[in-house]
Amino acid sequence: MKFELHQTDPKSKARTGRLHTDHGIVHTPIFMPVGTQATVKAVEQDLLLEPISSEIILANTYHLYLRPGIELLEKAGGIHAFMAWDKPLLTDSGGYQVYSLSDRRKITEEGARFFAHTDGSKHMFSPEFVMQVQRSIGADIIMAFDECTPYPCEYKYAQNSMHMTHRWLDRCVSAFNDSSPLYGYEQCLSPIVQGSVYKDLRIQSSEYIASKGLDVNAIGGLSVGEPHEILYEMTDICTGILPHSKPRYLMGVGLPENILECISLGIDMFDCVLPSRNARHGLLYTFDGVINIKNAKWKEDFSAIDKKSRSSFSQKYSKAYLRHLFQVKEYLALQIASVHNLSFFVELTKFARQHITAGDFTEWKTGVLKSLTIRL
Repeated sequence: MKFELHQTDPKSKARTGRLHTDHGIVHTPIFMPVGTQATVKAVEQDLLLEPISSEIILANTYHLYLRPGIELLEKAGGIHAFMAWDKPLLTDSGGYQVYSLSDRRKITEEGARFFAHTDGSKHMFSPEFVMQVQRSIGADIIMAFDECTPYPCEYKYAQNSMHMTHRWLDRCVSAFNDSSPLYGYEQCLSPIVQGSVYKDLRIQSSEYIASKGLDVNAIGGLSVGEPHEILYEMTDICTGILPHSKPRYLMGVGLPENILECISLGIDMFDCVLPSRNARHGLLYTFDGVINIKNAKWKEDFSAIDKKSRSSFSQKYSKAYLRHLFQVKEYLALQIASVHNLSFFVELTKFARQHITAGDFTEWKTGVLKSLTIRL
């Protein structure tokens, strides 16, 4: 794993780079489509390559551990072989999913005991076991096991949780170093900054994570309902401390405006379920603003889904046609909307890279943000 930092915007902390993995190069800043259960919902892998142009996707340890299970994934030769995806892949540790099972889990120093949402069966995730599971899954980048604190969260709880996350990280590092990749290519471990919305905790956690010298550094716990202003403040604190020479991954963020603002704060990697989830409900992101394609106003609109996009896919189908597909509940509606939204998010980060390289990212961002948040 190697990261090459290329260019930094003169008026912000935005930068471009290239992350080298054994499954290919990832150009940053980048948006990673979420393929929780070894699939990006409603999108098959060829469409991820073209027209979406995904360079890396994300899958989830918790869900893959439950189904199909690590034994089957090992028999398949790892997740890349299992899902016919030959590009880079990252797995979340399952910490967020355990957090979301608030009525089904108990967190202790040992780890997290929980009842599966699928069948109620009882399981235990320790830092060591999560490393073992992610070795079996076989992602290029694997995440340390952490506790994601809720928002709002009392200071003392956030402080204790952060220190436990740090202790869990040490155990993850030991377990990772004591094991080997299973499928003939390298994996790298990423730690996660926590600390809720408290400045001093975010500083402590960023310093602790930076001291580990790992290849990728992540920031967690900032997509759980906090106001955007706090998201930006905490992100700015973290990127001011995390190593300049390593990629920074902001987990679970977010909306187009969040992504652009956080790129300006020095973030390199993003993931979020919103593009695909909202697409399945008919909410489309375009460079003119946000569209609810189910609204009657689009019934006779034969213009392209997004006339400002450079994606031929988003030019191919009309708003009227896509609305019709949603009205008659055709499965194709879910695919077209999902492919469009993911193409938009990937294209947005591509445009950001181009404008950072050109030296006018800040001016471009200011202009494009005016239209991205408009409800059409």
